[in-house]
Amino acid sequence: MAMVEGAPTAAPAARPAGARLEWGRALRALRRLLADSDDTAQVFEIMRALNGRANVRNYDRLLATREGGRIAYQRVELAERLMDDAWLDTLPAGSVGAGYRAFVRDERLSADGLAQISRQRLAQIEEAHPHAWFGRRTRDLHDVWHVLTGYGRDPLGEACLVAFSYAQTRGLGWALIALGAAWRARRWSVARAIWQAYRRGRASAWLLGEDYETLLAEPLEAARRRLGIRPPTAYRVAVAKLGG
Repeated sequence: MAMVEGAPTAAPAARPAGARLEWGRALRALRRLLADSDDTAQVFEIMRALNGRANVRNYDRLLATREGGRIAYQRVELAERLMDDAWLDTLPAGSVGAGYRAFVRDERLSADGLAQISRQRLAQIEEAHPHAWFGRRTRDLHDVWHVLTGYGRDPLGEACLVAFSYAQTRGLGWALIALGAAWRARRWSVARAIWQAYRRGRASAWLLGEDYETLLAEPLEAARRRLGIRPPTAYRVAVAKLGG
């Protein structure tokens, strides 16, 4: 998981932390994160404080979809699938999976890396419980969503993916981190890119309901069209300006 000028992404807590949202805890963690963008533990503090309810709501939403009952029943562990190099190598050129394969190998990433970080802060995410499984599923899709959305691992790309993820999941932890990233940058081009990322997430199909073993074999551009994932134009403009 890459860090974002104070706005890395992370999975929601496996279960709700409680009946109330812990805003004080989340804001304290955000301040620490903005002071040290490498302090990944604070991301999980924010998610634990704010995202538990969203995780449960999204699991229930999955069950209500046409294929969701089967997906939830089978409970595929995506981290294991995404670390299977032999399986990844069978995915055709130009597919979502081929894009993912190139992305993680070029960046020297592993689905297990994010999993290990999450275990250090959210022990319950490894429980034998449907909500924990859904939390792992959400966590493990992070780099796949990088490929689908076209956002890179640069700080702005991560911030945009956070905003996109908030629109998809309604997890308030993501919203808080996205706002923190925009505030820290204090540049219109950055804020515009983050805002567009949120709107892209709202306009796209609900990605948590997809069968990823099937989706990864689908042609990337066809998948983007089917899912309504529009080009990240504002992000590209902002990256060009920041690079200049």
